[in-house]
Amino acid sequence: MTGHRWRRWPGALAQRGFRRLSLALVLSSFGDWLGFLATTALATQLVQGFDAKSFAVGGVLAFRLLPAVLLAPVVGVVADRFDRRLTMVLSDLLRFGLFLSIPLVGTLTWLLIATALVEVLSLVWIPAKESAVPHLAKEQLESANQISLFATYGTAPVAAAVFGVLGLLSVRTGHSAANIAFYVNAGTFLFAAVQVFRIRDIPSRVEVTTSTGDVPTVIDSIREGLRFAGTSELVRGLLVAMLGALAAAGVVVGNGKLFTETVLDGGEAAFALLFGSVFVGIALGVAVGPRAIKGMSRRRALGPAIVGAGLCLAFMSVVPVLALVVFSTILLGAFAGLAYVLGLTLLGAEVDDAVRGRTFGLVNSLMRISLLLSVTVAPTVAGAIGVHRWGSFDLNGVSVTLLLGGLLAVVVGVLSYRTMNDRPGVPLRADLAALLRRRPAPGPAYTGLFVVFEGGEGAGKSTQVKRLAALLEQQGREVVVTREPGATPVGAEIRALLLDPATRLSPRTEALLYAADRAQHVATVVQPALARGAVVISDRYVDSSLAYQGAGRALDVREVAELSEWATEGLRPDVTLLLDIDPAVGLARATGAPDRIEQESLEFHQAVRQGFLDLAAHDPDRYLVVSAEQSPDAVHHAVRTRVLPLVPARELEPV
Repeated sequence: MTGHRWRRWPGALAQRGFRRLSLALVLSSFGDWLGFLATTALATQLVQGFDAKSFAVGGVLAFRLLPAVLLAPVVGVVADRFDRRLTMVLSDLLRFGLFLSIPLVGTLTWLLIATALVEVLSLVWIPAKESAVPHLAKEQLESANQISLFATYGTAPVAAAVFGVLGLLSVRTGHSAANIAFYVNAGTFLFAAVQVFRIRDIPSRVEVTTSTGDVPTVIDSIREGLRFAGTSELVRGLLVAMLGALAAAGVVVGNGKLFTETVLDGGEAAFALLFGSVFVGIALGVAVGPRAIKGMSRRRALGPAIVGAGLCLAFMSVVPVLALVVFSTILLGAFAGLAYVLGLTLLGAEVDDAVRGRTFGLVNSLMRISLLLSVTVAPTVAGAIGVHRWGSFDLNGVSVTLLLGGLLAVVVGVLSYRTMNDRPGVPLRADLAALLRRRPAPGPAYTGLFVVFEGGEGAGKSTQVKRLAALLEQQGREVVVTREPGATPVGAEIRALLLDPATRLSPRTEALLYAADRAQHVATVVQPALARGAVVISDRYVDSSLAYQGAGRALDVREVAELSEWATEGLRPDVTLLLDIDPAVGLARATGAPDRIEQESLEFHQAVRQGFLDLAAHDPDRYLVVSAEQSPDAVHHAVRTRVLPLVPARELEPV
């Protein structure tokens, strides 16, 4: 009976071991956030005077973040060489003892030392947990990762709410909210240790798999990442943008306690509200931000998102009203969260797999350093400015710091926009106006399903088209397999002209010929099949023109898109399957004499590949990106997993 009840849990939570690990992660993350709030609050209580409080807050935050910068490259070795379950249990028990000791000792020196030690233990616990997850959720890794992210970041607003309640209780009971929070925090780690100890499915350790066994240092990681970043203007622009967005949020976190105490005249509850608002906003930006700007270039949207965060920060500094400050903080977090998601998406599309690990290592190191600087420098600068009064005018260092941080974020956003803007001839206000005027897109006027395969030369589109068609036909569905160019008698003549190595065409002529083929193709093949409920599978469609003629031939992508929109009467695929492959690998797969497109340079095909990846990042709801360098069976599995759930849904829609 018990086993049947547990099978009702969704996804990875159906695994008992992972369920217990998730509970431990929820408790540990909640304890981390609650401890962060408590240490910041206690630092201001242990010293007197505005200047001293500012430096105390900066010191606590520095001691909390500095171990991550220094030890991040080496802590993973602990998970590989020692018993992972015992590593997590001991880390939780030691954190329980450290948090319990902070209110008992009650000195700023011990607060700083204990904070640093807790962070070291957290850095040890995390890779041990990450190494254990694949063993506890073998068939549900994606679900497990989603649950882990929610447990890690979703507990921040809860911790802020709990700390706010403790602040209200402290006013009535006379006990310090920070001290009560430390006791609650200690209890969460003790309970987490018990949960992890009960898990029996975690392997004790694994052997180090690197060829030399050497652990790269922070300097090595940064040097390798910088070497690659120096070769890509896009990567440099993304790094600056993401660091600027994180720094804007870090200024609020670093100065939050001082701001609520000295500017808003609030207590622990107001600080908790401000802290929680940042993370609520970040969650909103991450969850709904990309959908809100659907239809707008991701590169083009990154800079304005950072400008928005900067303006919210500046607004907070000059309008010290709690309700308006909370609203501005939520907006700031939303803009910062959106910028973070856009940056990671674009970075993942731009960086080659061979240097992806080192590049993301650089990003993580620089982001931690940026956060360290923003949360420590902000209160330090505020303390150095101090509080001054001239008649009825008060100058508060906290407000000045927030204003300067906001203006700096605006500058970073403007620079990012100029670097990343991929539509230089189109005013930004035109894109923003289009977003404001946007209406929900009407549903398709057909009962079929339109599936398109895209990708570079040698990606294996033809093979996957045939396999998907055969699968659907076995299920009794009508399938129409087609291609571009050349699916119609007119198109066959256009195809022969386009692919003939002896043909010399200007880029605009080439784009017009593809559009002509597409217009005939849609009118005579695709639309009639969709109208009668068939599944149409096309080898290439509009996005090939955007990638080949837009990115490859360097034509204006917007003009190419408008041409194709007119040719197809706005018909869009229900799903686009991008088979991504390194052009050098794909071209090597080709057999026979190369056609006119295959004869183009490797640089041309690399630009085409990047064009496809940018399109996928721009419209993630419609795209599925699959590595074509996998086995055909692995690619087919990914394709069928994405397509099959869509087929019955389309059949139920009215004509």
